[in-house]
Amino acid sequence: MEVVLSIAIGVMTGCGVWLILRPRTYQVIIGLSLLSYAVNLFIFGVGGVKSDEPPLLIDGASVASISDPVPQALVLTAIVIGFATTALFLVVLLAARGLTGSDHVDGRSDSR
Repeated sequence: MEVVLSIAIGVMTGCGVWLILRPRTYQVIIGLSLLSYAVNLFIFGVGGVKSDEPPLLIDGASVASISDPVPQALVLTAIVIGFATTALFLVVLLAARGLTGSDHVDGRSDSR
């Protein structure tokens, strides 16, 4: 399971970096979103990959068998903040597109 999670994080990070380097603003926003999802998966993976284990301590259960609830709370908070940031980026994208008439990052249009 850890190998699959590591590969998923690597692929999402690579795709996010590639999209951030693209000239269009929408692609940059999608790249930032992919990077934030990759970071969320990384934080979630740091807490330990355990299936069917409760995040709370139950009577008779050892501390080593439970999931760590702190990374889960951090990822949940990061998802909400990332959603709000993406919505703000999209509003700025639409405003910039309306003012400049172009959706390129540097403001220039295609010279074709």
